[in-house]
Amino acid sequence: MSSKKTLGKEILEHLELYKHLGVRWVNVPPAAPGPKSRGTAKTAAVAAGAAPQPAKTTSPPARQFFDHRTMFDELPGPRETLQEIRTDLGDCRRCKLAPLRQHIVFGSGSPQAELMFVGEAPGADEDEQGLPFVGRAGQLLTKIIEAIDMKREDVYICNILKCRPPENRNPESDEIAACEPFLIRQIAALKPKVICALGTFGAQTLLRTKEPISRLRGHFIEYRGAKLMATFHPAYLLRNPNEKRKVWEDVQKMRDYLRSLRA
Repeated sequence: MSSKKTLGKEILEHLELYKHLGVRWVNVPPAAPGPKSRGTAKTAAVAAGAAPQPAKTTSPPARQFFDHRTMFDELPGPRETLQEIRTDLGDCRRCKLAPLRQHIVFGSGSPQAELMFVGEAPGADEDEQGLPFVGRAGQLLTKIIEAIDMKREDVYICNILKCRPPENRNPESDEIAACEPFLIRQIAALKPKVICALGTFGAQTLLRTKEPISRLRGHFIEYRGAKLMATFHPAYLLRNPNEKRKVWEDVQKMRDYLRSLRA
């Protein structure tokens, strides 16, 4: 009886995740037929007009972008606090974005966070409030966080860039170069168990790669002492809601990994 209750709880949990991510349908694969009924099942599928299913392929192993040293060991001196890093950042004038911004968007969340989200750059709402992910994309990110049984205050959220690029254009290389040292120091201060890289620039900057996000997402990558999972940016999901199921798969892996560490 207890096993049935556990299974029921897991099913409800998965359905709740789908609900939060806006998924309204799922593909349920048919049960595998036994040896004696395999021919009958195939005949029935053809009669029903079903398209033949392609052969399953084995996914290639996850790429390893770094060796197994941790960046925390490579940083000299005692570990900094997030407040010390923010103080050092000051009224930053290290790149051409400084005269255009309203506020520096440093980051927010728990300094003891096990899960860290790294996005691309602040948008208009973030620039106005000085906080990351507070616009429509941020509201969706909040739902994603809540869907894995966490709260925004349990995690840490920041961006590659600390200032908004004009018209929300893509970050440029000199801007990334100016901001990245502070991001690396934030990661070192937190020492998160999992880093979720949101979108193309978040993933490509951290991993030093030009691989598209569609190839990077879906599996853990060893990243200097943490597990990094790349996934689609919430802003992308607002434009392409059909991709929300893939993000659900990614955040479920992060949630289950963190649970396994606590167990």
